[in-house]
Amino acid sequence: MPDLTGKKIAFAVANEGIEQVELTSPWEAVKDAGGEPVLVSVEAGKVQAFEHLDKGDTFDVDATFDGADPDVYDGLVLPGGVANPDALRLDEDAVAFIKAFFDSDKPVAAICHAPWSLVEADVVRGRTLTSWPSLQTDLRNAGATWKDEEVVVDGNLVTSRKPDDLPAFNEAALAAFAD
Repeated sequence: MPDLTGKKIAFAVANEGIEQVELTSPWEAVKDAGGEPVLVSVEAGKVQAFEHLDKGDTFDVDATFDGADPDVYDGLVLPGGVANPDALRLDEDAVAFIKAFFDSDKPVAAICHAPWSLVEADVVRGRTLTSWPSLQTDLRNAGATWKDEEVVVDGNLVTSRKPDDLPAFNEAALAAFAD
């Protein structure tokens, strides 16, 4: 397992609609590797996760996009859930936060519907990635090459399709964050 000791990894989410396992599994992987996961959201307080369409657990927000400095983080995780990235796309501070990781060439790991946020940040043009299948047209229209694979790594970008891909996603994300 890669060593992430001393590394802070931002987890960017909206206030609700996060696919719980796509938050908790990479979060635990980062912690197990010695890293410090930080939950960044639109508003302070708690966020509501979901297990598909059913409410799951709530999680405490550590920082908000309007006050978070992307420079203090070594990487970014974007969990999926349909409502989560859709809400992030509408928040200018969230989009700017996400784009800053690409501008600084820092690793970003996005799963399931999360690449919608990448489309809004205009960072997929010329890249190869995967996602939940329903996003493939959006990604292609934004200039990306879409593949139906468990995990796709394109430079500093790691993407996966769904919760079943989490073992491969976590492994690839940790490797990217360790570099």
